[in-house]
Amino acid sequence: MPRLLGVDVPDNKHIAYALRYVYGIGPRRADKIVERLGIDPMMRSQQLNEEHISRIVSIVSEEGWKVEGDLRREVIGNLKRLQAIRCYRGIRHLRGLPVRGQRTSTNARTRKGSRKTVGVVRKAK
Repeated sequence: MPRLLGVDVPDNKHIAYALRYVYGIGPRRADKIVERLGIDPMMRSQQLNEEHISRIVSIVSEEGWKVEGDLRREVIGNLKRLQAIRCYRGIRHLRGLPVRGQRTSTNARTRKGSRKTVGVVRKAK
């Protein structure tokens, strides 16, 4: 299992798909890396040698892409800033509600979580 940029990528996947396991590298960037490496896109990640891995790391650093820890820190910092200034988006993030204008009377189960039944409490006779 090769280790790229601090992430163990699966052995049996094509390189373009295995690169997507790194946070911050999606389909477009993965294809761009494979193209710049000049290797067969059908090559499996277990066939990568140390030279390929070092070239992948150098391509990511040359392009100035933020990946893994740096990108996660930046995203969390952005959310904390929105919450600190108490803007609408920050409050929605804080409360765990949809941020981009979706309805909440129905649906929105992904953000709100599973339904919680609220019942009426009756007096004991």
